[in-house]
Amino acid sequence: MARIVSLAEAVAENVRDGDTVAMEGFTHLIPYAAGHEVIRQGRKDLFLVRMTPDILYDQLIGVGAARGMKFSWGGNPGVGSLHRFRDAVENQWPRPIEIEEHSHAAMANAYEAGAANLPFASFRGYIGADLPKVNLNIKSVTCPFTGEVLAAVPAIRPDITIIHAQRADRKGNVLIEGIVGVQKEAVLAARRSIVTVEEIVDELDPPSPNSVVLPEWAVTAVAHVPGGAFPSYAHGYYPRSNAFYIRWDEIARERETFNAWIRENVLAAKPEDFARHAAKTAAKVACGESEE
Repeated sequence: MARIVSLAEAVAENVRDGDTVAMEGFTHLIPYAAGHEVIRQGRKDLFLVRMTPDILYDQLIGVGAARGMKFSWGGNPGVGSLHRFRDAVENQWPRPIEIEEHSHAAMANAYEAGAANLPFASFRGYIGADLPKVNLNIKSVTCPFTGEVLAAVPAIRPDITIIHAQRADRKGNVLIEGIVGVQKEAVLAARRSIVTVEEIVDELDPPSPNSVVLPEWAVTAVAHVPGGAFPSYAHGYYPRSNAFYIRWDEIARERETFNAWIRENVLAAKPEDFARHAAKTAAKVACGESEE
């Protein structure tokens, strides 16, 4: 059953050196506050999993927390490359990183297979693609009923999945609204899970047509972290900080500016700072002002 704890306690109890860690959230609800707490607590040798790693994983890679990453697209959305990820791949700085690239379909199906406790996922995919030539974890199986040859990939079974959501009740049931992505499957596939939320409420509101409720028995820990998805957005709470994604390109381009930013905004910061940043961006957008 889910325990409602502080973010520091949730990470200390559930994220361990060497873990396979999935931090999911598609365009919004990306668990930045939790990722920063992982960095502050000095976790290392993590194998990162995420369908669309963006600047949160750039930060984890840049501080040397990651030994590898499984993904299906990587970049600073709408801006360009992830410079810390590129530096690790091309120059092994701050450490070498193993990469395993897949398609979106493969990742989504692999999470679903993990959630179902199956050893692998099979699907129609990779036809005419070159990834199977460089990724030995992409194989094929023949359907015993039709003879059709299907793609097959190992199930994703993280040691720990971390997500952000809009609300949890006091029992630990979690409501996700908006673009739900693969958060449900990633949590159900994991041995342990942490969910940071904007609010803890007495009763979950009636779910909207595009929503998911994760029951308390599927979640290990819930932490109340308002603004915890900033600079991504939380549907119904605050907008995306497009200006920060643009600024990140300059911040992360050089090792010195990246390290300085991490020292000031992660190591010397705290989870409560996220609420202030998100509220500031929301107020400017509401008034029609530039974020800059």
